[in-house]
Amino acid sequence: MKMNYFKKCNKLFNWYTYCLNKNNFMEEVKRKSWFGRNWPWVLPVGGCLTIIVLFILGFGAIFFGVTKILGSSEPYKYAIDQVSKNTEAIAILGKPIEADGIMNGKISIKNDGGEADFEIPIVGPNGTAKVIVIANKTDGEWFYEKLYVIIKETNEEINLLDKGLEGI
Repeated sequence: MKMNYFKKCNKLFNWYTYCLNKNNFMEEVKRKSWFGRNWPWVLPVGGCLTIIVLFILGFGAIFFGVTKILGSSEPYKYAIDQVSKNTEAIAILGKPIEADGIMNGKISIKNDGGEADFEIPIVGPNGTAKVIVIANKTDGEWFYEKLYVIIKETNEEINLLDKGLEGI
């Protein structure tokens, strides 16, 4: 008798399951997509990261743009040209002598006048140094007050201005 009872219960359970499936009462629950489940934290974090990345890219563009503009200025080019031609600097630093890093200082130009006061790190095969430039622009022409190289290892100064033109 107990066996019949279990068989009847089993048949009843199967019939009940069949009826539920037939009437779509046991539909499969569709799982939301990853974005659908995580959008409350993805949007703010993604927005903040986007703003940070744009800020870094903007700062980098401004920094490298200003550096490029300063590096293309007439006093900068003149200083690099003079140190590349100077026999004393070539003897100590070797050849070729190139700019090494970012210049430190300021250049201000307004109409036909201006000022320049900066240092340029330079490097050659035999050592490193820095070029010191102090110049004024009057009526569209640059006049160099000081233009010299300081060798890093010995602190030796090499004047790049012609002796007769020094301080003009």
